[in-house]
Amino acid sequence: MQNNPKLIKAFLKEKQQLHLYRKAHISQSPQQAHMQINGKSMLTFCSNDYLGLANHPEVLKAFKQAADKYGVGSGSAHLINGHSIEHQKLEEELAEFTGRDRALLFSTGYMANLGVVNALMERGDMIFADRLNHASLIDAGLLSKAKMKRYAHNDVDALQKFYNKNNIENSMILSDGVFSMDGDIAPVQQLSEIAKQQKAWLMIDDAHGFGTLGTTGAGLLEQENVDQHDAPILMATLGKAIGTAGAFIAGSHELIEYLIQTARTYTYTTAMPPAIAAATRASLKIVQNESERREKLNQHIQQFKKGARELGIELMPSDTAIQPIMVGSTEKAIKISKQLQKDGILVTAIRPPTVPEGTARLRVTFSAEHTAEDIAILLRAL
Repeated sequence: MQNNPKLIKAFLKEKQQLHLYRKAHISQSPQQAHMQINGKSMLTFCSNDYLGLANHPEVLKAFKQAADKYGVGSGSAHLINGHSIEHQKLEEELAEFTGRDRALLFSTGYMANLGVVNALMERGDMIFADRLNHASLIDAGLLSKAKMKRYAHNDVDALQKFYNKNNIENSMILSDGVFSMDGDIAPVQQLSEIAKQQKAWLMIDDAHGFGTLGTTGAGLLEQENVDQHDAPILMATLGKAIGTAGAFIAGSHELIEYLIQTARTYTYTTAMPPAIAAATRASLKIVQNESERREKLNQHIQQFKKGARELGIELMPSDTAIQPIMVGSTEKAIKISKQLQKDGILVTAIRPPTVPEGTARLRVTFSAEHTAEDIAILLRAL
């Protein structure tokens, strides 16, 4: 865009007219089911804190103790002097939890995706990406300069046809595990079979499955019995079900060593604060030791789905903590969201370009910290 204030003003005005203008809510309380938002008490159903760990006493305790011991900032990048013993122990514990050789911490999930894809793919290579992948995966593919083909959502037949039509030397299949705006899951076993046939990388972004899915909470790949051999690259974030911040890549020893040498978003950024790593270690223990949190979350999901069916509310096909209500019209989705806010309930309206045109929705998410009565209140309001 030109350096022209009039163009900027016209752009902003158009966004407002199309009901696509974005503005942050200001919270004045910890991340939890009942919050103070914009000075008002709100029952929230839009957080990714699926297990209710962002304000857990043990996680807070670990954070405070580590801050007293290590200070606030890490001071430097991991490869200078910013890699603390807390970072090292967390990487080892994440690797063990996910059943992989090694894990590597990144400051955000966005940076992890950009770093890995750009380290492994280059001009002349081919990336096959699910059409509904998160923006960070799309940007990662575009920045890599590799050719990127986006196949129809979860359509493994379309993916196979792409391979059949092309003679490809180096390729990557790139997919969300749990799709953040739809709540459904990727067919990871079938994606793995194609990747192995084609000797392609398979990278799964399990940001919304890690902590909530699988027998122990290790995520979608655990739930679907897909191991390191089947899906060589696992990315997951720590700011959702784990309740802290940051992300990690887990895979083979060779992969992690390669990324340490080549992933620019790892090399050239300051490491997360050691206190965040310490808090994450405490959270990880809770995930592994308190399976009842996942059980309670699943009870909430089933209660909501049953109640929505009885009310004739159209839900999208999802069995995860993300339960979107398809609305279609952006204006209507905004209107419903605002009415819910008047009733003291925060549910975000998701609009283009986050989702395709004509598919605006209410993105309802649940936490283990919600109660059955909270779900009933939401259903009554809807």
